[in-house]
Amino acid sequence: MSIEVKDLTKTYNLKHHQKKLAVDNISFTIPIGEIVGFIGPNGAGKSTTIKMMTGILTPDKGSISIDGLNFKTNRKEIMLKTGVVFGQKSVLCWDIPVIDSLKLFKDMYRVPNDIFKENMDIFSDILGLEGFLRQPPRLLSLGQRMKADLAASLIYNPDILFLDEPTIGIDVLSKERIRQFIRRINKERHTTIILTTHDVSDIESLCEKMIIIDKGTLIYDGTLPQLKSIYRTTDLEEIIKKIYLEGEERNAKIC
Repeated sequence: MSIEVKDLTKTYNLKHHQKKLAVDNISFTIPIGEIVGFIGPNGAGKSTTIKMMTGILTPDKGSISIDGLNFKTNRKEIMLKTGVVFGQKSVLCWDIPVIDSLKLFKDMYRVPNDIFKENMDIFSDILGLEGFLRQPPRLLSLGQRMKADLAASLIYNPDILFLDEPTIGIDVLSKERIRQFIRRINKERHTTIILTTHDVSDIESLCEKMIIIDKGTLIYDGTLPQLKSIYRTTDLEEIIKKIYLEGEERNAKIC
């Protein structure tokens, strides 16, 4: 089973009848159980693609298949299989304690009491939730809120987890705790994780496979070792800079 994206395209309508092509006919496959880094410069179309893959946006053209299911006929089943964390937007209720939001998710997704308790024990152990479970998100640090959002997205044991900039603006210690948590969830539950990030350390630490897009176009789809072999260096930050510069040069020639 896998996630299959085929010929995905999305155009935004702007003011004065102008249009912006955000995602341009991209196709790729993500095997179940992998951690995939989905990267590109700002404005590359990453978030738009993720929003289409999670059902938030509808593509203009193309298809998305998750375990053989599609949003047109199997939206509810897909939503039960997927969890989403957007680094800048919390899914938690802003003014009530974190634990109450987690209990709300428990009821929404009909999580059995024993599964809820087991998950809360795991989350508290790795993420240190106990210290702020009874505080509302508005009083939490960014790192604490991100940990709480991760718990909310995984409380119902989804098969697939989309993480959009999960470590942005977070201190070094919190980043490492979150990475440890992601690795453990992937290893123990075989959760497929799609990670968008600008932090090279996240990619080096977590990802087996990388998908790179620029200006809505697929630039690379393969493993991290293969990418390093192509550019003949182990310095991933240097490789990514080269890829982005090559993209700027291509676009300049087109213009």
